[in-house]
Amino acid sequence: MMNKYIIAIAVVLATLVTNRAFAQLPVIPLANQKSLLQSGDPKLAANKKLVYDCWREVLEAGHLELADKYLAESYMQHNPNVPTGRKGFVELFSKFAKPRPIVDTIKAPVVAIVAEGDLVVISFAAKLPEPTDSTKTYTTTWCDMFRIENGKLAEHWDGAQKTKN
Repeated sequence: MMNKYIIAIAVVLATLVTNRAFAQLPVIPLANQKSLLQSGDPKLAANKKLVYDCWREVLEAGHLELADKYLAESYMQHNPNVPTGRKGFVELFSKFAKPRPIVDTIKAPVVAIVAEGDLVVISFAAKLPEPTDSTKTYTTTWCDMFRIENGKLAEHWDGAQKTKN
């Protein structure tokens, strides 16, 4: 009889521990984005700043005239919805980008900027509708990775899936 209680308690505890272990923690953006640009290696710090500035000025502020400053002409794109090459990038984004004032920080909720070698990864908090209950939301992380070559963005990866056009 005692074994049944021990087994029952073990099952309840295991269920609680398992549910807690799989409970999602919210993704929290970093309040001080500029601190993410620091590195003990000046080249890594420069690569982070290049990605950061391109994101603010070209992607968020829509200043496509600055694409030459940031993107290599042969810019390789691995997002299936964006053409490869700087020219293709500019042509696509010029369809909907409207220049706005450039601000000091990225408007999107930045979680981290990490650099290693010629690669820079920038991650963002994303808030999405809960698939099983549209009145609720959850957070997750979106990441973009860039390869830097000769002081310009030469290649890009992200988790985008094809969209209908």
